[in-house]
Amino acid sequence: MAVGPVSPLVLERYELKYLIPLSMVEPISRYVEMFCTMDYYSQISHDYYYTINSLYFDTPTGYFFRSKVDKTGRISMRVRSYGEGPKAPYFFEIKEKTGDFCKKRRGLVPIESWSQLFTDPDIPQTFDPSKSPHVASFLALAHTFGSVPTILTQYRRKAYLSTVDDYARVTFDRGLRCYPETRYNVYPDDQAMINYDHPTTFEDPGMNIILELKCERKIPVWMVDLIRRFNLTRGAFSKFESAMMDNYSKDDLSQFAYGRMSNI
Repeated sequence: MAVGPVSPLVLERYELKYLIPLSMVEPISRYVEMFCTMDYYSQISHDYYYTINSLYFDTPTGYFFRSKVDKTGRISMRVRSYGEGPKAPYFFEIKEKTGDFCKKRRGLVPIESWSQLFTDPDIPQTFDPSKSPHVASFLALAHTFGSVPTILTQYRRKAYLSTVDDYARVTFDRGLRCYPETRYNVYPDDQAMINYDHPTTFEDPGMNIILELKCERKIPVWMVDLIRRFNLTRGAFSKFESAMMDNYSKDDLSQFAYGRMSNI
């Protein structure tokens, strides 16, 4: 029986990424199931994959994007929602990466009018963002950097949670799609979506599934064995960065890279 989702609001973890072919999903899943159970959303999905939408924020000059490209910083801001027709709650997330280590702060927003927290902050809401430190941090960071919606990504995820560790997670992501979105809108426009899980993005034809192994500061022995057993080779892949590169021309990206609009 499916168990309700439990997701910590603050996560500090390792994130190890691997590109694999679709044919490897089933054998790796069988191995993982000796130590994990499917998460709530996978359990209730007809094919074990569920839809994740992420509305990424950036500055007008693409500061977060440029920081990823030139390796001077690795921070991302996104509003996350679930399903083809997302509804509350929404999740305001800030991710900061240092090497393989990631800190994610996640604030739950239980109202459909979440966009008014940015566009009309003086309008009274049934939800008080100051009562949620992670939502308040997101709003403050957006104000400080002047960051606004930039691109919407969508993909389908199959996910497992460890039953033998305090925290360990295995996810398979496929069907990556995206389009530029400058409105405070998380409802995907299916006609605007383009796929970016093609050979140009992944460089190696057929390797279009993103496998992620996520754990706390100590990597479980069974994860190490998984890596060796399936001869996995680590890679680096950013959904945000790849979506930006797939939706903007080289000239656009060069203009972002040189920060033509401001010194931020």
